[in-house]
Amino acid sequence: MNEPPDMNDDFETDLDSSPPSEWWVAIIGDTLVWARLDVLPSGIAEIFDSSGERPRYDDEQHARMALLDAEFRAFDGLDEEDAAIMGFDLESVAPPHSNDDEELLALMVQKLARIQ
Repeated sequence: MNEPPDMNDDFETDLDSSPPSEWWVAIIGDTLVWARLDVLPSGIAEIFDSSGERPRYDDEQHARMALLDAEFRAFDGLDEEDAAIMGFDLESVAPPHSNDDEELLALMVQKLARIQ
């Protein structure tokens, strides 16, 4: 007997196929500011920023352009030289982590010990 497909199966598959979050970083004086880029299963891109806002963009490319316009850099694309130019040691910095976005928000802005 044929059973109708379970709609939840498609939803779970879509969530599993979503790319992982991508972290972006900007430097303002001696302050490091994080933003998280997520691409939703629909293809819409959402940025979780340091003010707690979640602007959405039609696609990942538009979200990336907005981050670049705001002088953010993709963290996973930085090397030691890039980090030094920005004024920090790459080995001493990592994206914030929390299972709760409220807690994460408090970690999205960090004071840096600048390298000389």
